[in-house]
Amino acid sequence: MSRWSLYTWKRDSRSLRRALPTLTVLAALLTTSAGVAAGATETIERDVLSSGGLTQIELSAFEGESSVRPLTTSALHDAARIAGVKKVVADFSSTLYAEDEGTYDLASHTLSPGADLPVVKGKIPPRLGKNQVILPASAQGTDFTSSLGRSVTFGYTRATGAESGTTALMKLEIVALYDPSWQVDGPGVAYLSEETAAHLAAARAGQKPAVFRAKDGAQSATVVVSHQKQVSGATKALQDDGFSASPVSDRVRQLPGLFGAADIAMRMGVVALALAAIGLGGVRAADSARARLSQFATLRILGSGRPELRRILLGEAVLTGAVAGLVGVLIGTGLSAVLAAPLSDMLGLPISVTDALPGPGWAAATLLLPVIGLALGTLLGSREALRRDPYLTARAHS
Repeated sequence: MSRWSLYTWKRDSRSLRRALPTLTVLAALLTTSAGVAAGATETIERDVLSSGGLTQIELSAFEGESSVRPLTTSALHDAARIAGVKKVVADFSSTLYAEDEGTYDLASHTLSPGADLPVVKGKIPPRLGKNQVILPASAQGTDFTSSLGRSVTFGYTRATGAESGTTALMKLEIVALYDPSWQVDGPGVAYLSEETAAHLAAARAGQKPAVFRAKDGAQSATVVVSHQKQVSGATKALQDDGFSASPVSDRVRQLPGLFGAADIAMRMGVVALALAAIGLGGVRAADSARARLSQFATLRILGSGRPELRRILLGEAVLTGAVAGLVGVLIGTGLSAVLAAPLSDMLGLPISVTDALPGPGWAAATLLLPVIGLALGTLLGSREALRRDPYLTARAHS
């Protein structure tokens, strides 16, 4: 890049500097999307996959879907017999509510294998007992801190007819409290042993637990295999056996809501930025060259060749692309860092500022794409103007 390029880029309003605002906005959007998607991916990998998710397969039972095998007792026994499977834990959903103190209404789930809840008080036992429960530190205006280690009476629904029910009571020891911002299964969830969770779900259906598990079955289940290399084979075997099965690690590629959109926007942004840079380069270079025909004609008459003039335009393109990429990366990184806190609340998992920073690969792409695209567009867009006879051009503008 010649000093002429820097001079004309700074001083001449007709230079390729005019493409700077558009490219900067595109680069900033790409970087922001990369940061948002990186934050979600990093968080899910840390808080979901690090808890054993790489060796887990999720089974689902969709109500009304005849093609999906229900997760009944016999079906889960069949799943447990698949090669490589260590254990199968069924998840039963119900509700626990306050007996007399407080107004909370907590959804209940089976504690999944290797669940890495961010415990703030107490300790999760190696095996959760049927009379034990893990609660959020606070939920719906109730602080459970003072109840840690105590047996608390909870209410739950026992059906007495097709559309009638009564309140039954159950004492559960609160063994651990977790950070309420951790909401993988939703806000305010009580985690129970499989036996207790099934008991609550069966009571709400007005059935005995054994009958409920054999007839209605679980809503979902977690299959744990011995090694992550067995996940693919076990998943296929489960699917061939009629189960709706998918590896837990696939959650990283199925990010919810805004995070999924950010992941798609990030990939589309690469294409958009590259095409915009080439298109802008071609259009702006052609306009710039035509606007400066007399200037270029004079330089050619004084001895400058077309390659030298082309180098001037290429230098302007490189400067414009580099500045657009750099400013875009800085703005996009700042935006993704600012969005870390509100997006953390949306996902229900803690996203730190460092998690929300775009990866080196995406940052490099954002820096290089405007430079390369604008340079290619400049080579194409300036060809016609630089072919003109400099003497005829000078005479026409004299």
